Amino acid sequence: MIEILLSATSSTKSNGNPLFSLVFFGAIFGAMYFLLLRPQRRRLKEGRALQSSIGVDDEIVLTSGIYGFVTAIEGDVLWVDIADGHDKERIEVRVARSSIARKVSATETAQDDTK
Repeated sequence: MIEILLSATSSTKSNGNPLFSLVFFGAIFGAMYFLLLRPQRRRLKEGRALQSSIGVDDEIVLTSGIYGFVTAIEGDVLWVDIADGHDKERIEVRVARSSIARKVSATETAQDDTK
């Protein structure tokens, strides 16, 4: 009976240093911060900057892949002209400001016109 009791108490003892465990978990948290949290915050910051920089007559691409020109801005709602009917009819849709994927640059537009 005494042998069983002694073997049970000796198996629960840990030979590891508690300082090592603290450093190990700190390193895991630091790695998660630099690999997950920091890039996500950067992407959110860039997205907010893009959304606030959009103005009337800017060409944009929506997250759905639709290209269009911003015709009016009403707070968080944008009116986007998605198809110019060659001076006959314009097709405008209302979209949320958060649905903007990117702004089309002038050089990209010029390249598309030359094709």
